[in-house]
This record gives sequence, structure tokens and C-alpha cells, in this order.
Amino acid sequence: MNIQKLPWAGIRVESAGAAIVIDPLHHFPALLGEPHETFSPLATYGTADAVLITHQHPDHFDPEAIMAAYGSDIPVFVPSEIVAFATSKGLTNVTGASVGDTFEAGPFTVIAANAVDGSGDPQRSWIVRGGGKQMIHAGDTLWHGYWWKLADAYGAFDAACLPVNGAVTRFPHVKTPSDQPICLTPEQAVTAAEILGAKRLIPIHYKAAHHPPVYTQTPDLINRLTERAKDRVPVSLLQTNEIYPL
Repeated sequence: MNIQKLPWAGIRVESAGAAIVIDPLHHFPALLGEPHETFSPLATYGTADAVLITHQHPDHFDPEAIMAAYGSDIPVFVPSEIVAFATSKGLTNVTGASVGDTFEAGPFTVIAANAVDGSGDPQRSWIVRGGGKQMIHAGDTLWHGYWWKLADAYGAFDAACLPVNGAVTRFPHVKTPSDQPICLTPEQAVTAAEILGAKRLIPIHYKAAHHPPVYTQTPDLINRLTERAKDRVPVSLLQTNEIYPL
């Protein structure tokens, strides 16, 4: 199994000549300001046989880009609560997933797992198995108490792709914004990877978005992440298009 880093939270997983993409993104949301990394058409990063979407926020779900790169009939797996929303965008082969649901996609086994969204919207983590390995992609989840249950249910992970930017938001449509992070901080990501028994932490969901006061990435995150991870869990800070072989 190979894990390929895409911009922002995107990951492409390849095994036995097939590939799954998770939260692939080309059109960066204007609300988050000018992106601090390049977003290329999805076909730039290779083919895909299926798409997994953690949740419907526009920095994770880009149906226009998915259809342009892979066609409207590519299998797309989404939280069960947003199937109608996904199909309304033109996708014709959408499957809804509740926590614990398991699917086969070519050589992969895909499992929908727990996540907790910072805005209270439906969200799933995705566990992908293939070639005798398994990885987890946790979208932009908050800290939650499911880590131990996931470790007990599925065993150690060869890689955990976890958000690390601990962003604080002040979106104009939110009546009472808070100063609380809407996804994992660097320290929380390391602890979550430890609990999951991850052999490697691959950070996602950082760099592209820093647009204060609307969207403020936590400060000094790379140094904090690497310091916290010392003697705890190996970290691979992948560049876009870089591949980590499991």
C-alpha cells in the first residue's frame, strides 16, 4: 500500500494497481482566503477507482473536481446523512455510510469509522485496508473519546492521517463564535496516533488555510508537532504528491 499526499486534507491510497482518493480538492473555498499551497486538477495526481468523502464542507468535498477528473459515475462513499446532497451535485454512484459499515472497492476493504465534526455536521473517518496494511484518515475531526474503541475494534494502524492545524474560526454566518479549535491540535494528533497504535503519523489539514480572523491556523504547529512526537510516534511530513510506501 502506498499513501500519496494531496493538497490540504487529500490522500490517495494505492494498492495492487488500484487507487482510492480521500477528500480530494481542487477548488479552494474563497471563504478561507487565498490558499498557501497550489491546488492542481485532481487528474494531476493519478487515477482513482473510488472516492471517500469525510464530510460535506467545501474544503473536503469538491464534486465538480471529482467529476472532471474521474467522471460522474465513479463510486463515491459519503456519510449516510449527505447522500441527497452529494447526488444533487451531479454524482450518480453515491453510497451512504454509517459508522461500522464495511464496503469492498477493488482490492480495498473500506470501513466507515467515528469522527466528530467541529461544526456539528455529519462526519466519518475512513479506514482503508489493502495489501495486508491498514490506514485511517480522520478528516478534520475534533478530539473525541472513540480513539480507544477504534484501536480495540481494528487493531494497530500502519498509518494515521490526522488533522493538525487546530484552527480557530470566526465565520460570518456563525452567531456566537468560540476560541476553541475546530480540529485536532498538533499535540492532540500525536496523542490520538499513540492511542491508535499508529506506526506512523502523516499530518493533514494544514498549510493551505490561514486567513485571520475568519480562519486562524494554530501557531508554530510543525515545531510543536515534531517536539511532541519525539519518542512517541514517527512522523512523515509529506509534500504534495510525495508518496510514503507502507
